[in-house]
Amino acid sequence: MSIFKAYDIRGRYPQELDEAKARVIGRAVAQFIGRNRKTPRIVVGRDVRLSSPSLSKNLIQGLLESGAEVTDIGTVTTPMSYFACGFYRFDGNVMVTASHNPPEYNGFKICRENAIALSEATGLKEIEKLTTLRTLTGSQSENPERAKAAKYSSHLPGRIKHLDISSDYRKFVLKSLKPLRRPLKVAVDFTNGSVGPVFQDIFRSVPKLKVSPLCLEPDGRFPNHEPNPMKDENIRDLKRAIQKSRADFGVAFDGDGDRVIFLDEKAQRIPNDLITALIAGELLKARRTEHIVYDLRSSRIVKEQIEKMGGRPVRERVGHAFIKATMRKHNAAFGGELSGHYYYRDNYFADSALLTFTNLVNLIGAANKPLSGIIKPLRKYFQSGELNFTVADKNKKMKEVAREFSDGKMDYLDGVTIEYDDWWFNVRPSNTEPLLRLNIEASTKGRLNSIRRKIERILTKP
Repeated sequence: MSIFKAYDIRGRYPQELDEAKARVIGRAVAQFIGRNRKTPRIVVGRDVRLSSPSLSKNLIQGLLESGAEVTDIGTVTTPMSYFACGFYRFDGNVMVTASHNPPEYNGFKICRENAIALSEATGLKEIEKLTTLRTLTGSQSENPERAKAAKYSSHLPGRIKHLDISSDYRKFVLKSLKPLRRPLKVAVDFTNGSVGPVFQDIFRSVPKLKVSPLCLEPDGRFPNHEPNPMKDENIRDLKRAIQKSRADFGVAFDGDGDRVIFLDEKAQRIPNDLITALIAGELLKARRTEHIVYDLRSSRIVKEQIEKMGGRPVRERVGHAFIKATMRKHNAAFGGELSGHYYYRDNYFADSALLTFTNLVNLIGAANKPLSGIIKPLRKYFQSGELNFTVADKNKKMKEVAREFSDGKMDYLDGVTIEYDDWWFNVRPSNTEPLLRLNIEASTKGRLNSIRRKIERILTKP
């Protein structure tokens, strides 16, 4: 299976992705981003995985060999790399990370100017072709000037710079934080990822905010648990910490700090689409009529809440590249995905877990009720969560499902979505695996269970 995925480059280290491939990919990235620029300016960051320093070094060497000017910002979160690309007006950025995957994985997330993400539809396929060409022919595909640069690039003055962006990033995040009206205690699981030191640097001195940290020290082995907070087994310690410290809420980040999940004071996980609805409602108090983008798996309450507050809901297919593109199209203020990614116009339409944290702190700090009480009105419907089914012929099974429910309102924005008055569901294919992913929502638990049984007769057991 190719290491080039729908939205990034990712594989096991060193079996699928090693230093030699990183160098070739760096050369291809520089050529792609530098198509219309004599010397593309590219910023590179990395997460805490054990393989990241070596992969980053070789990626940078490849970028230099294709004539790029590289700025190395060191160990950062993925949202910091997006910020750096937009704030300092680079031509592109590469983040060395495998995000929430287990420690044996690594990869690259790539953007062009203004932190515009590259996907297989907007550049990754071309980079893959360039990588293949370079692997087969080496430097023969370069023009003479680029070949000459490749030979001497590591010795050229000014070709690589180092930049500490922590001060500018701290100011950027704190700009959105309001003074707390009451003391707040929060339990935070940093997953031994890159977000811990960044969080400490930004929030250490915030008045009335007390943090109980878990897994704070960066460690690319992720010794305490997998860096994926979407799995319940990875937030068990956080639940205990909330109860032990009597925290007002809990927070868990993933390995590279671009995804975040929240738990209330009772240590109950809050569905990510309800967080989208909550933040959207709060933002729309000050900026009514704004567009808000959400992924099509989200609860109906998201659209209802946006419309209630005077906003303009925009439903989009799953995937950060699609959400970001649609936000740019509508100049949307905010966007949210069921995966725990939250996007902000003020952050170059890119995701930011820390901005999401500040929004929750603002909201909870100003309320006269606990987080469970704030979220309660949004818990209106019953949801299945995302269920995965192993299917050999995904298109055939989706057609069977569509035939079975042909009397419903149907669309094909991403897979097939079928709606009725008191329930709806979406079935969509995985981009990388022989899986169909199912999400169901209904007005009652009984209706949810009966629909699930009916769909499972077609798809078999998840």
